Amino acid sequence: MDATKETTLALNGETLTDEVILTMAESFKALADPTRLRILALLSEGECGVGDIADHLEVSQSAVSHQLRLLRSLDIVRYRKDGREVYYDLADDHVRDILGRTLEHILYD
Repeated sequence: MDATKETTLALNGETLTDEVILTMAESFKALADPTRLRILALLSEGECGVGDIADHLEVSQSAVSHQLRLLRSLDIVRYRKDGREVYYDLADDHVRDILGRTLEHILYD
């Protein structure tokens, strides 16, 4: 392929710019980590505090916070504060759908 030739790509009717492709790749990289997938599976059941996530996964709160910070920067999770406690949840149903469809793909296809 000629490096100077621009190629227009689309997915579901949406144009895939280089910026969109890079953001998608970053999101997939974030989902490629087993600890982050465990966190997301737990959050798919509902909102959780950092301490509860750490206890459930048997990892340090610091490690959980680090992973959540990355997921938050990519808009995969959202958070709310209640006093000193921070609670996390999946950002939206799109994230839940990606996880569910990936699981279906692995188990049933």
